[in-house]
Amino acid sequence: MKKLFFSIIAGFMLCAGLCAQQVRFGVLNGPTCIPSAHLLDENVELFADPQALLPKMLKGEIDVGFLPANVAAKVYNSSNGKILCCAITGNGNLSLITTDASVKQLADLKGKSVAVAGQGATPEYIFRYLLQKNGIKADVKNGVSLDFSIPTPQLAAQLISGKIKYAVVPEPFATVAQLKSDKVLAAVDLQSEYEYFEGKGKIYPLTVMVVTKDFAEKNPQALKAFLAEYEKSYKKTLQNPKEAGELCEKFGLGLAAPIIAKSIPKANYVFIPAENPKAKEKIEELLNIFLSFDSASIGGKLPDDNFYCK
Repeated sequence: MKKLFFSIIAGFMLCAGLCAQQVRFGVLNGPTCIPSAHLLDENVELFADPQALLPKMLKGEIDVGFLPANVAAKVYNSSNGKILCCAITGNGNLSLITTDASVKQLADLKGKSVAVAGQGATPEYIFRYLLQKNGIKADVKNGVSLDFSIPTPQLAAQLISGKIKYAVVPEPFATVAQLKSDKVLAAVDLQSEYEYFEGKGKIYPLTVMVVTKDFAEKNPQALKAFLAEYEKSYKKTLQNPKEAGELCEKFGLGLAAPIIAKSIPKANYVFIPAENPKAKEKIEELLNIFLSFDSASIGGKLPDDNFYCK
C-alpha cells in the first residue's frame, strides 16, 4: 500500500529553529474521506475500513485517522485512552431506499424485511432507535426484520435487481442506487425522522477524526496545523463538489467522480473540533443510543472528558 505523509510547517520553535513535523494520515477508501480530497497526493495509503486502519494507529504507525464514533469510544475505553477524538467530520446521512412507492413512513415497513448497512454500527442502532420511537418492534412477527447479510456496496444492485425491496444506507450509496434506476426512491430521510423526535438541529454524528494520544501530547502544534488544513479541504469540498469528485477518483477512493459530486450536498459533512462543547454533546447523544441497545458496543460506558482532544 502507498502512504500519505502529510508534512506541515508547524509554525513553532523547536531547539535551533523552525520544525517541519510529519503527520501520518490514514485515509479510508470510501465516502468518509471525501472531504480530505485536497490533502491527497499520489502517495496516499488507503485503508479498506476502520478495522484495517485501527491496528496501525494502536501500533503508532499512523497518527490521525477516522472511525465511527462508537468505535472510537470503545477503543478509548478499552486501551487506556490510546485514541482521542479531535473532531466530528460527518453527521448522519442515512436513508431508507426502496422500489416500493407505497412506503412513505417507517410505519409502512411493518411485516417487511429491511437490509441494513452495517451490523453493530450506527445505521443499525439509529434504525432500531427510530423504529422504537415509532412504536415498531424489530425482529418480531408483524414487526420489521433487519437483514445484515448483504455487504453495503452491493445493496444498490440488489435493490435494483429486485432481490431486496428495502434498504437503510448512507451516502453516497443512496445516490448510487437512484442514479442507476429511476425506480429507486428515498422514501424516508432518517435525519428528519431523528429530528422529529429529538428536536430541530439534533443530528447524530456518523464519523469522527481521531488522533493517537501519544502524537497529540508530543505534537500539539502540528496537530493544530493539520486540523486547520483539513478544515480548508473540507470547505473546498463543499464549495466545489465536482473538483472534489475528480480528485477522489484520481486518488482511488473507490467512487466515480460524478457520483461523489452528486452525493456531497446530501452527505452532511461537517467539521466540529472536539474542543467545541457541541462535539461532546452530539457524540454522547449518539453513544447513549448505543448504550441503550448494547453497552459493549462502546466499551461499556461513555468516555470521560479526556476522550475529547483539546
